[in-house]
Amino acid sequence: MSGNALSTYETYENTLAGALSEWEALEDVVGERTLDILERRRRAAAVHRRGWLVRRMLLCGDLLGLLSAFFLAELIFGSRGSGSFDFGFEGILFAATLPAWILAGWLYGLYSHDDRHTNHTTTDEVASVFHLVTVCTWLFFAFTWVTGLAHPAVEKLLLFWALAAVLVPLARAAARSVARTRRSYIQNTVIVGAGDIGQWIAEKLLRHPEYGVNLVGFVDADPKARSRDLGDLTVLGPPERLSSIIRAFEVERVIIAFTRGSHERILTLIRSLKDAFVQVDVVPRYYELIGPNTAMSAIEGVPVLCLPPRGLGLSSRVLKRTMDVIVSATALILLAPIWAIAAVAIKLDSPGPVFFRQPRIGAAGEFWILKFRTMVLDADARKGDVAHLNKHRNGDARMFKVRNDPRATRVGRLLRRLSLDELPQLVNVLRGEMSLVGPRPLIASEDAYVDAWARTRLDLKPGITGLWQVLGGSDIPFEEMVRLDYLYVTTWSLWHDLRLVCSTLPAMLKDDG
Repeated sequence: MSGNALSTYETYENTLAGALSEWEALEDVVGERTLDILERRRRAAAVHRRGWLVRRMLLCGDLLGLLSAFFLAELIFGSRGSGSFDFGFEGILFAATLPAWILAGWLYGLYSHDDRHTNHTTTDEVASVFHLVTVCTWLFFAFTWVTGLAHPAVEKLLLFWALAAVLVPLARAAARSVARTRRSYIQNTVIVGAGDIGQWIAEKLLRHPEYGVNLVGFVDADPKARSRDLGDLTVLGPPERLSSIIRAFEVERVIIAFTRGSHERILTLIRSLKDAFVQVDVVPRYYELIGPNTAMSAIEGVPVLCLPPRGLGLSSRVLKRTMDVIVSATALILLAPIWAIAAVAIKLDSPGPVFFRQPRIGAAGEFWILKFRTMVLDADARKGDVAHLNKHRNGDARMFKVRNDPRATRVGRLLRRLSLDELPQLVNVLRGEMSLVGPRPLIASEDAYVDAWARTRLDLKPGITGLWQVLGGSDIPFEEMVRLDYLYVTTWSLWHDLRLVCSTLPAMLKDDG
């Protein structure tokens, strides 16, 4: 470490220590009563942070989506409904039911996840919103039919239902985007435990600023030597000083990540946070096995995690294959103009074929994956020239990815940035060699490093997208990619596939070079 860097680091540590010392001195001077007043004020201010902001933004989004769906349905049908009431009365009647819609949304839990979950998105609640809109639309129809206050046409109700099922999630997504631009969305966070798992969690949080987490530092009495690049994060103090750290840095989230403390000591620490008005996240044991299908049960009050049986039944495989065929065939037809434009651009830009073919390892053995060619013809011969640019950590030879690869053509760079070079893989899906969602398709040299339990990833066909794509793509190190593939295969569900497909578009739009 250079002299300037060391000096800056020592200054930062001194500043942190000074802040804690000032707060502890304040505790001694002002006394317990005054401290309680300050703490109550801090809690009141905390209420008006992420949860307070997002709930109100989502409320506005829901109202906007519902009103837009209603007015569009009215605009399309006009006076063609079977009822005798005019537009104004129906509008007033619908507006009068809006509080009931919001109450139903609260009962569905649509306003309580964002401040608790760091990575909650609108995609996670599409099914709940669809169910809410369906139930409330037909309850509204039943209410008007029973009371005789109005007689809306069934066709108009169907149109409203379809519009609301689309517009409400879009409005909620927009509301979240606006909320995430506000300073109050950011949550100051500390990680209790500076071992391998704590540092791994910190690295993930730093890699995803969209989570709205400002990582302040670690809390640990016996931290492990730094094994990851975590910038200027440091240990703020031992667990005994956690309460002071929370107050001094206005911490809103505490993550418990496998400290070396005893079981009873950690339990006491977590219980002491009950009155601190902070969100507490606990990294569970055997987290490698816990997926979206993991349920919670209890045996005489003892919580038990229930892992579903591994493997897909015949009906699940048929359902997955049916979705692959329908979606890939439809996409190939609808995207034909883009194929034509890309093919012409590739041919005009550089000599060589339009398509790039490469052997990959799949569930049934080796197959040839298709992509649009994005590199010059002698790219393989020049691989050694750019080996030093491999962006994977510590030059990991198991995976090779070069940011802004100099071997890429001009058109190839554009196709890669928009992820359009992957479109020909829809042919692999239609042929049954790949799936829309699945494990990452590896080349033979990468697959050679996968052994033992990790071979389970080949129980399902490789996918165009998957957990690895949505959670970081080529930025994810090899071991984590294999673990994510294993988790996907052993916890498969159709809804999870649909969620990953919906989450892929935002991931594609990220410019990762």
